[in-house]
Amino acid sequence: MKLMTGLQLYSVREELAADFEGTMRFVAECGYEGVEFAGLYGKSAKEVKAITDELGLDPISAHVSLAEFLADMEGSLKTYKEIGCKYLVIPYLPEEYRPEAGNFAETLKIMEYIGEKVTEAGFTLLYHNHDFEFTKIDGEYYLDTIYRKISPDLLKTELDTCWVNVGGEDPAAYVRKYSGRAPVVHLKDFFMRGRQKEGLYELIGIDKKVEDKGENFGFRPIGHGMQNVPELLAASVDAGAEWVIVEQDRPAAGDNALDSVKASADYLKTQGLMQ
Repeated sequence: MKLMTGLQLYSVREELAADFEGTMRFVAECGYEGVEFAGLYGKSAKEVKAITDELGLDPISAHVSLAEFLADMEGSLKTYKEIGCKYLVIPYLPEEYRPEAGNFAETLKIMEYIGEKVTEAGFTLLYHNHDFEFTKIDGEYYLDTIYRKISPDLLKTELDTCWVNVGGEDPAAYVRKYSGRAPVVHLKDFFMRGRQKEGLYELIGIDKKVEDKGENFGFRPIGHGMQNVPELLAASVDAGAEWVIVEQDRPAAGDNALDSVKASADYLKTQGLMQ
């Protein structure tokens, strides 16, 4: 199976907010075949579909928070059905939904309920991990508990290979572990000195309590960091993935988001993608 290559649009969020259509055009010109949404920046579903149709970009998927799903399930499904997305993705578990909060069984029920509604509407639901799911509960990473407890018919993976690595596991091996359940894989490259984790979520706009100036950790364009990208691509093929999606949460010091996503695209072309 030939891998298709998309971009998680969170990577260019400020540019989209300033010039949505121009930024989408730039993404297409870089060679990306599809996009994954993380918000629509005030655009209607009809407007977004018109732009993706014009540019020949496949509207692969959308990150939809638990709060969004629970507040307006029908509206979320209608919006992304009109745009033409195939996958909807739970992007993150807030702290109150994690095992440490003491109600993880309820979290799993909520995720299963969302999976049922999303599947009934004709989508496939995915879960996008970070590194905190690589905490063991009763001897098992709770990322694996999620996938063990919820049927593959209702929930598949969107493994973020950066956070798998930061979590202490081999990302290629983890992608292969979920062969047949990994239609979309997140490619993300990074630099990290040692295993110091403090400040990582400040870098993606979640944890503002700790400051990290990029001296110990920083995101990089694909092929410009620590990840073994050829092995990740081989693992994605082995696992039966349809899409690999580039995400760079923040540019490296001195870079900008547009140059970063172009650098990732240029590297992936050397690996035989987007040809």
